[in-house]
Amino acid sequence: MGNKGMRFSPKQVRVMSWWKNPHWEAIICDGAVRSGKTFSMGLSFFLWAAHSFHGRQFGLCGKTIGSLRRNLLAELIPYLRQIGMTVRERRSEHLLLVRFHGHENRFLLFGGRDESSAALIQGSTLAGVLLDETALMPRSFVEQAIARCSVPGSRLWFNCNPEGPQHWFYQEWVLRAEERRALRLHFTMADNPALSPEIRERYERSYSGVFYRRFVRGEWTAAQGLIYDFFDSERDAAPLPSDMMGPWRISVDYGTSNPASFGLWGQKDGVWYRTEEFYYDSHQTGCQKTDAEYAEDLERLAAGRVIQRVIVDPSAASFIELLRRRGFRVVKADNTVTDGIRVTADCLRSGRLQICRECRDCLREMALYCWDERSGGDAPRKEHDHAMDEMRYFAMDLTHEEERGFAAVAVERR
Repeated sequence: MGNKGMRFSPKQVRVMSWWKNPHWEAIICDGAVRSGKTFSMGLSFFLWAAHSFHGRQFGLCGKTIGSLRRNLLAELIPYLRQIGMTVRERRSEHLLLVRFHGHENRFLLFGGRDESSAALIQGSTLAGVLLDETALMPRSFVEQAIARCSVPGSRLWFNCNPEGPQHWFYQEWVLRAEERRALRLHFTMADNPALSPEIRERYERSYSGVFYRRFVRGEWTAAQGLIYDFFDSERDAAPLPSDMMGPWRISVDYGTSNPASFGLWGQKDGVWYRTEEFYYDSHQTGCQKTDAEYAEDLERLAAGRVIQRVIVDPSAASFIELLRRRGFRVVKADNTVTDGIRVTADCLRSGRLQICRECRDCLREMALYCWDERSGGDAPRKEHDHAMDEMRYFAMDLTHEEERGFAAVAVERR
C-alpha cells in the first residue's frame, strides 16, 4: 500500500462507504492481523470527516500514541497527502490539522493504556472517534471516548484483533452489533489484496495455539493449554554466547512466601539472551529471605557488570526502594498480563529473546506454564509463573523502549 493506484478488496470498499447509510451509527472491524482493516478504516474515517464536517474536532485513539502513529498514521498520512489532503501535524500537542475540499478539521491523538487514561479524553467534544486496538484498551477509556461524541451526526469506529470470548467489547458490542446499529465486518488475511501468498504463509507460521486462532483465523477464542506451546527447551534453549559484552539488565519477580525469580539479560548482535538466573523458593528451603538478602543475591547475579536497569515487579515497593539506595536504576514493570504474554511470545518466536540452557528454572516453568481454563478470561494459572512473570516484565520493557524511540520489539497490530 502507499500509492494512488492501490487495489481494495470488496470488504475494504464497504468500509469506505458504510457511513453513507444513515442506519449505521458505528462500524466494528475485527479479525486477523494484516487483513487490511486498519488502513481502510483510517482512510474512510478521514474521508467521512472531510465530507461531513468543517471546523470540528475528532478523536484518534490507540493503546498508546506511539502505537497509533506506528500502526495507523505512519502509512496513512502520506497517502492522505497523495490524494490531495493537507495534513499538518503538531506532534507536541498530539494534533493533526487536516484540510480537504475547503473543509478543515482537528484530530486529537489519545492513548488508552490504562484506567487513568479516561481522564485524558474527558472534557473533549468530538464529532467522531476512531479506536484502533479497541480490545486492548480499558473499558473506562472506550466508554469515555464514546461519551465524548455528542455532535449531531457523530459516529463511532472500532478496530481490533480478537481476544477471549468473555471480553467485554465482544460481549457488549460485537455480539450486540445490530442492536447498537453497528455494522460489523469480520476480516481475514484474504481481505488484504496487498498481502502476497508468501507473506500470508509467513504470518501463519508466526503464531501457534490461541494466538494462531485469534490473529490468523480471527476468532474470539478462549485460551487453553500451554502458553508457550511452540517452545521446546531441548530444541530451542540457546547455548551461552561467547564474548558477551552487554549491555546488561535484570528482571525481577519478587516473592517472600512465594518464590522469587531474577533473570540476567545481556545483548549481543541485536538479540537479548537470558544468560543466568536466581530462583529461590522459601517453601522448599523452609526459610524466608529479607529484602537485604535478596539485594545481595541480585548483586551476586550482576557479578560486577554494569546493569543498565533492573525491571521489578511493581508491587515490591520496599525492595525497589532498597535497590535504588544501593545505586541501581530501577524501573517498575508493566504488569499487563495478556498483552505481556503476547509480546513475550512474539519475542521468543522471532528469536529476539533467547533463553540459555543455564536458566533451568525458567525452562522448567515454560514447560508447565498454562492458561487457566476456569478463569473465564485470558489468565494464566497462578503456578509455575515466577520466572514467567519477570520474563514478561522484561519483554514489555522492551516494547516501551521502542515507543520512546529506541530499538526494541513489539507485536504488530493491524
